[in-house]
Amino acid sequence: MAVTTPPTAASPTPPAPAGDDAPRSLPRTWTFGDRVFRGISGIAAATCLAIMATAAVFLTVKALPALSESGVKDFLTTSDWRPAEGNFGVGGILVNTILIAAVALVIGVPLALGLALFINEYAPGRIRGVLTSAVDLLAAIPSLIFGMWGFFALQGPLMGVSEFLASHLNAIPLLRLTSADASVSQSTFIAGSVVAFMVVPIITSVSRDVMAQVPRVQCEGALALGGSRWGMIRAVVLPFGRSGIVGSVLLGFGRALGETIAVVLVITIIDKPNLHILEQGSGSISALIATKFGEAAGLEINGLIAAGLALFILTLIVNLVARTIVARARMAV
Repeated sequence: MAVTTPPTAASPTPPAPAGDDAPRSLPRTWTFGDRVFRGISGIAAATCLAIMATAAVFLTVKALPALSESGVKDFLTTSDWRPAEGNFGVGGILVNTILIAAVALVIGVPLALGLALFINEYAPGRIRGVLTSAVDLLAAIPSLIFGMWGFFALQGPLMGVSEFLASHLNAIPLLRLTSADASVSQSTFIAGSVVAFMVVPIITSVSRDVMAQVPRVQCEGALALGGSRWGMIRAVVLPFGRSGIVGSVLLGFGRALGETIAVVLVITIIDKPNLHILEQGSGSISALIATKFGEAAGLEINGLIAAGLALFILTLIVNLVARTIVARARMAV
């Protein structure tokens, strides 16, 4: 008869050391190639920061004589540019610069996003390559060509558009004319329209690259569930690429703020702010510097450098705001 032994109580398992749950640390071994690449990358980053810091210090030092003569507050809030009397005011020019860039975005962003969507989602393969190359070539056209094209070929049709907007949308304050015989040539609207065609390639290129990163499995799944092409774009493509699209728009805004030659050729520069964008007369800081720097002397040069410092700070603020908006848009996805 077999003898059965009663079951014994299982001995408790000893607790694992606390260090076993911690992630294992991997040793860092840098190869020679890693060290070289890290050094080159660090030098490039330090050089970029040094260039920005040097430019900021140079502009600040050279602008101090003009700022001390007119005062920082008057320099930023007044529109009186009389260097012979020591008056340097870029308040009106700053307002006009922002208005030109805003008009450029209102016109350029729908065109750019529509073109990016067409290239990625609707265009056949052969046409897609041609359009991509055409957009890249459009970005390489000098601004002087855009300025001449805007002055000789685009200004006439846009004057008709300006008259139509002034007649039918004068309930909007920006689209009103101060008088019935006010000239609509060389206006903020015309300058912004020309700049819009210059920022379209930048916004299109960046947005197209972002939209191309959307997982096609999700797009095909949305179509397989019965969604339309536009429904798939609205539910999948646009939310996925929101941060990149916002970044491309703000990048185009920064490009529009600094445009010079095209604005000089198609606009009549004035110092005062002109909130009626369809009327003649406007300007930008870069155009002001370009037109007056060649004949400037003495304290006026310092005043123009101070205007460049104001544009530098404005562009820096736009870039910082862009980074914040892009970060929030990325977190919201």
